[in-house]
This record gives sequence, structure tokens and C-alpha cells, in this order.
Amino acid sequence: MTVLHSLFISDLHLSEETPQIRKRFLDFLLETAPEAEALYILGDLFETWVGDDDLPDPFNRKIVDALHTLSQGGTALFLMHGNRDFLLGEVFAAASGAVLLPDPTEVTLYGVRTLLTHGDQLCTDDVEYQTYRKQVRNAAWQKKVLALPLATRHQMARDATAMSRQAKQSKSMEIMDVSPQAVTDFLRKWNYPRLIHGHTHRPARHVYRLDDHASERWVLPDWTASRSGYLYCDAEGCQAVSL
Repeated sequence: MTVLHSLFISDLHLSEETPQIRKRFLDFLLETAPEAEALYILGDLFETWVGDDDLPDPFNRKIVDALHTLSQGGTALFLMHGNRDFLLGEVFAAASGAVLLPDPTEVTLYGVRTLLTHGDQLCTDDVEYQTYRKQVRNAAWQKKVLALPLATRHQMARDATAMSRQAKQSKSMEIMDVSPQAVTDFLRKWNYPRLIHGHTHRPARHVYRLDDHASERWVLPDWTASRSGYLYCDAEGCQAVSL
């Protein structure tokens, strides 16, 4: 008998330039995810997403169809925006069978209060990035961008990716990681839940003792050509699994 469990993934950064990752993800949706009660994708499923009107693209369509097959098979599918695919919308959600979650979202996971977030809002030491994040999450800005031709948006995405890679070269890993103070403030604000997030590409489990409350923070792995994985959670707790 299969134990009730949920799976968590993030930071796959799927693109046509990473066929190995796409294959591993499609295999995961076919072989592993159907056993789960729910699959939570906590941001950056795609390297870029320029709008739901790009859904007919063959690459995008294959991913959406695979997600739809999973959700139709009985696995609840939840999706959160990341810093790369913040333009994913309701058309994508309907086509894939996913429920779009606000960031952050609190769920009760087998009796344990659990807070889900992409993780980038916790990187408060990177002031330049937080300015960028505020802009791209602004509804008026998104509406203006989505009104542009599809080809223009693709070029904007390529430019943004190139600028991001260049900016990272001049930043320390500490600045791009979560701020310890931001994490503790976050945990206190939400009354000491378990925290699950991605974004930093530093998979690990962290344990906190705050104000006589115990909390744990799980950082999800990014998916690369050489590594990938997910977080498995059931009534006994959570554990990281490598693929």
C-alpha cells in the first residue's frame, strides 16, 4: 500500500538548451509523481516564460501536456511563480491542471504547518535583485509587457537572462543566498512553521530554535545536467531524494 505523500521540486529552468533535464523531468512525471498525493512546483519550472500565448510552442506544449496527464491521473498539481517564470498565468494553469499558489502559501501537510515560497524574497542582502523583483511582480508592469509582440518578449527574456548571468559574476554567494535575519523574521511572522523553498540552488536542511519553538527549513535542489532531486514529505516528516 502506498503511503500518502507529497513531492516538492523547483528550479528546473527547463529550456530547449537542456534536453537532458527535460527528459529527466518527463520521466519523473511518468514514473515517480503519479504515486504522490500532490506535486508542488515552487518556481522556475522554465528558464523563461514570456506569456501564456506562447503555449502552442512545441517545447512548451510537451511540458504542459505531461503535467496535464499527471493532474488528470489524480495527483493534485500546485505551481508557484519563480524569478524566471513570473508571467505564468491562468491559461497555463488551466491547460496543465495546476493551481497557481500565491507566494508565500501556508499549507497543513500531514498535520504539520508548512510555509511554501520560491525563496527569492528572502535574499534581502541583494538589494539590486530585490528592486528587480519588485518591478517584475508588479501587475501594471506585467500587463504592459504582455501587450508587446511575442518576438519582442522573447528578446527581452534573452537579454534579461544574459544580464542576470553577468550580474552573478560580480556577486558573492553570500549575497545571493537567503539572509539569516530575513529567514528568522519570516519564521516568526508566520508563527514558526516548517519552511520549504528553492531559488538559492543550495539544497540542505536547516534547523532553528527560535523563542522556544523548533522550525526546519528545507532548500530544494536545482536541476542540472549532473544532479536533480525532490523533497518527499509524509506523516513521518520530509526527506531529500536524488534522481
